[in-house]
Amino acid sequence: MSHSQTIVALATPNGTGAIGIIRLSGPDAIFIANSVFTGKDLTKQPSHTIHFGNIVDGSLVLDEVLVSLFKTPRSYTREDVVEISCHGSAYIIESIIKLLIKKGARSAKAGEFTLRAFLNGQLDLSQAEAVADLIASNSKASQQVAFQQLRGGFSSQLQSLRDQLVQFASLIELELDFAEEDVEFANRDQLKKLIREINGVIENLIKSFELGNAIKQGVNTVIAGRPNAGKSTLLNALLNEERAIVSHLPGTTRDTIEEMLNINGINFRLIDTAGIREATNAIEQIGVQRTMEKIGQSAILVYLFDVNEITAEELKLDIKSLQKPGVKMIIVANKIDLLESESRKVRKSESKKEEFLDNGTAYARFSQLSDFRTSGLPDFLPISAKEKQHIDELKHKIYAAAIKDKLTGDETLVTNIRHLEALQKTEDALSRVLKGMDAVTSDFLAMDIKQALHYLGEITGAVTTDDLLENIFSKFCIGK
Repeated sequence: MSHSQTIVALATPNGTGAIGIIRLSGPDAIFIANSVFTGKDLTKQPSHTIHFGNIVDGSLVLDEVLVSLFKTPRSYTREDVVEISCHGSAYIIESIIKLLIKKGARSAKAGEFTLRAFLNGQLDLSQAEAVADLIASNSKASQQVAFQQLRGGFSSQLQSLRDQLVQFASLIELELDFAEEDVEFANRDQLKKLIREINGVIENLIKSFELGNAIKQGVNTVIAGRPNAGKSTLLNALLNEERAIVSHLPGTTRDTIEEMLNINGINFRLIDTAGIREATNAIEQIGVQRTMEKIGQSAILVYLFDVNEITAEELKLDIKSLQKPGVKMIIVANKIDLLESESRKVRKSESKKEEFLDNGTAYARFSQLSDFRTSGLPDFLPISAKEKQHIDELKHKIYAAAIKDKLTGDETLVTNIRHLEALQKTEDALSRVLKGMDAVTSDFLAMDIKQALHYLGEITGAVTTDDLLENIFSKFCIGK
């Protein structure tokens, strides 16, 4: 793929809209645009100016447009860039792009504008990937994380680590040049201290991936419990819409239902599941199996129980069977509105000094919450999904389980699996340096430090291959 050619693509989404923006980038971008534009001579206009005129194909006027000029190196790609803002008709856009191709441009590949920005030194590789993340961001938090990386926060942190390693690597290389004279230029104690400091930073970056990935992809949050506990009603209450079918009959939900909920700028992927019980048929068995699989894949489990239909011992068994490593459980007692209703009946009966032997069940239910509290069970939140009581408190608990005080807005978070793997390899290489500091010769230390530098360089693009670049930029949208 030649990067000396002028490329063209639609920079706005496909489909009919008010306007469409067609982007050109390359050495002939201004000349090609000028050849189809009637208005001012674009070749004589300064950078960062906008001009009104027509796009014409011979004597045929295709559209009235605004043309924006960005001259090298003051553009997104550091090449000459022209953006044509035309009306959003699919026919007009297609006609203009065909005309520009006829005049010498070629269709841009996916991500080719950003690839050129990287190749021309406008962005490093992690910043280029942040562009795609910013475009795909669907919450306040994911936008903030992507924008922070685009501005170079992650890159500058990695560059600082590389600079320190390069300094020591050069001293060790110098030792190899004077190996026969047994001269030591790199102080081993200082090198150990540096490696520990760098590994500490890398370890924190690796740990940040759990939060960063959750912000980028959304936090998997499963709602599980016994049949008829009110799981679908809770899903509807959290979403504030009738998304799931609700019935008093147990086992209504046979398969999972997934919806997105935004809490304080973080997306939570809510998953309503089939009721957990001993399956009576093959279909129900599949539903229960999928529920257990979803729990294992989730970050948060909202375990919901009907406070009127379960004992403390049964509750303990359920909680124990559903606990999974790495899955945070929020225990929720549902249908407290029924408890309140029964307790009102009891109080009314007492005020009338009536016999209320029939209200024994009511007393038992009203005391159920107290029994749960004193039976050694973990803390739980009482709610009424039907009446939407304490739903805001539950949302707060869900948010706290995923985020707590981890997100301050200015910290560096790793959101890319490629970056995570490179950091893990860097950490392994530096650990080998520490272990071999007193046991191996300088040439082996130099090899491990070079490996660490290589893996760090892969993140920012200091080290690249054609396959790596193709894999990254092929995931971009055309026009960016």
